[in-house]
Amino acid sequence: MNNYRILVVDDEEDLCEILKFNLENEGYEVDTANSAEEALKMDLSRYSLLLLDVMMGEISGFKMANILKKDNKTSHIPIVFITAKDTENDTVTGFNLGADDYISKPFSLREVIARIKAVLRRTSTNSTDIAVEQIAYQSLILDITKKKVSIDEIEVTLTKKEFEILSLLLQNIGRVFSREDILARVWSDEVYVLDRTIDVNITRLRKKIGVYGKRIVTRLGYGYCFETE
Repeated sequence: MNNYRILVVDDEEDLCEILKFNLENEGYEVDTANSAEEALKMDLSRYSLLLLDVMMGEISGFKMANILKKDNKTSHIPIVFITAKDTENDTVTGFNLGADDYISKPFSLREVIARIKAVLRRTSTNSTDIAVEQIAYQSLILDITKKKVSIDEIEVTLTKKEFEILSLLLQNIGRVFSREDILARVWSDEVYVLDRTIDVNITRLRKKIGVYGKRIVTRLGYGYCFETE
């Protein structure tokens, strides 16, 4: 198994299922959407690659790609277009939008898999660099390098300890940290810190990050974690 997650967006449900089945056999985690509208409601920042049909409903694959490339949270995600159209103008349009590859229908599954592997090899270094510098959950962005947090591109002012707690929880989504764990990681250089200090910082942090505050969950008797669902 590998750590890559792929989203297939195509209005042909049967084709989505075929691609999903074969890509999962290659060890990828795969989700599907049958329209750009459906895909844009998802947390796209968690995907390693998008396999995107050009000819869809009201929002075409080209239009969806344009939306993604203008968003800092998704601009780095590789896009491979799949389409029944095979003209030079369409191909040029796709690459001008930042596509990493362009596959014409009908295609062989071996070709699709080979091209996806090639794109992921080319882009994995850049994707890793971005992941190290920023942690994102929907519109909540934590910039490790700049030590800043923003929601919907509006900066949220946090104290150093609040930032470090949020960073710890976001980098370990779903993992429960006891108060002792948090003290050891965030207050490692300080001798006298009360458990109550953790609770106060968590309470302030929840208020400051608005709707995402409810994602910081208390596990009674165990500690705190950041949950996505």
